[in-house]
Amino acid sequence: MIRYRAAWILPVSRPPLAGGVVTVDRDAIVDVGPYDGSAVEDLGNVAVLPGLVNAHTHLELSWLRGRVPPARSMPAWATSLIALRRTLAGAADPVEPIVDGIAAVRRSGTCLVGDVSNSVAAYAPLLDSELSAAVFAELLGFSARDPETIVKVALAGLMELTPVEWLRPSLAAHAPYSVSPSLLTAIARGNLDRPLTIHLGESAQEIEFLQRGTGEWRALLEALGAWDPSWTPPACGPVEYLERLGLVHERLVAVHGVHFTDDDLGRLSSAHATVVACPRSNRWTGAGTPPIERFYAWGVRVAVGTDSLASVEDLNVFAELAEMRRLAPSVPAARLLESATLAGARALGFGTELGSIEAGKRAQLIAVELPSNVSNVEEYLVGGVEPDDVRWLDT
Repeated sequence: MIRYRAAWILPVSRPPLAGGVVTVDRDAIVDVGPYDGSAVEDLGNVAVLPGLVNAHTHLELSWLRGRVPPARSMPAWATSLIALRRTLAGAADPVEPIVDGIAAVRRSGTCLVGDVSNSVAAYAPLLDSELSAAVFAELLGFSARDPETIVKVALAGLMELTPVEWLRPSLAAHAPYSVSPSLLTAIARGNLDRPLTIHLGESAQEIEFLQRGTGEWRALLEALGAWDPSWTPPACGPVEYLERLGLVHERLVAVHGVHFTDDDLGRLSSAHATVVACPRSNRWTGAGTPPIERFYAWGVRVAVGTDSLASVEDLNVFAELAEMRRLAPSVPAARLLESATLAGARALGFGTELGSIEAGKRAQLIAVELPSNVSNVEEYLVGGVEPDDVRWLDT
């Protein structure tokens, strides 16, 4: 049993506690409350908070760090990514960058990731790490002829993974422009009660594609030989499109939402779905700037993701929070911190175990060094924290 005292304890589920104490027993939180004068391990001028949650990343793309330049549009960036993956596949070791990426994620204070991959290549490195993860096997196929078999084969592959409680595999759909309606519904059926993640409302070209069936995404599908001429554009927004297919519910994790309208946000809010903001990646890929203030104004559940090292400088969720603070100055810092912790844990299916400092939850706790003159600890934490100022509490 260890009792830690700190200048600030941030439970997330309730307001910050000055000079508070958190008691842990091995990997479990026993209690959190005010200091009562008894013996403690005093951590000094630090803020103790739950480990952060990176609700959307692609660890398997870590080997592409610095190789895919910023682009004018999302389809243009994706074209570069596809070309590099085809020409460089096998020329670089993908495992070592994944291991390095996992270590960087952990150093910056993250305890849980939503990792999306086509190969589940990060699963073995994650097994050897201290990270928990929702591991999403991402499926694509706009002209897929047998979606049920595709899902069946993917689920069989997930069943072969070494089962552990802290790594939870499920399926993911890539995006509305790369997955057919029949494959989307087959993925949803295969996922049962697990989270369903999808890139949604990410680019203006996606909106054009769904409205009219034209534009850069269609051109890319045709160039790749993946276009389905029998597909009819739904002539609606991305959220309504998924809603028609029965995919908008509380387990939906909609990533990006750069071009969500008020109608999209209203539908997501009513369904208690989650949108994952990744603003630094959106800038890199040419997707645009997400309307983060409107996410919160509509009461949508908001989580935070970095996306991959192919489209962002690092995997530091604190850096993502700083960008969100810049784009959304009216959103309270407490709401942003909740997005980077408890909201992300709930979206990924770990809400009863991680994301807040509460009795019974896992003691995945970090201490962030504070300057001597901090007057608003929550505002300080969303202003950008470097990994060197973060350490994990020994339980």
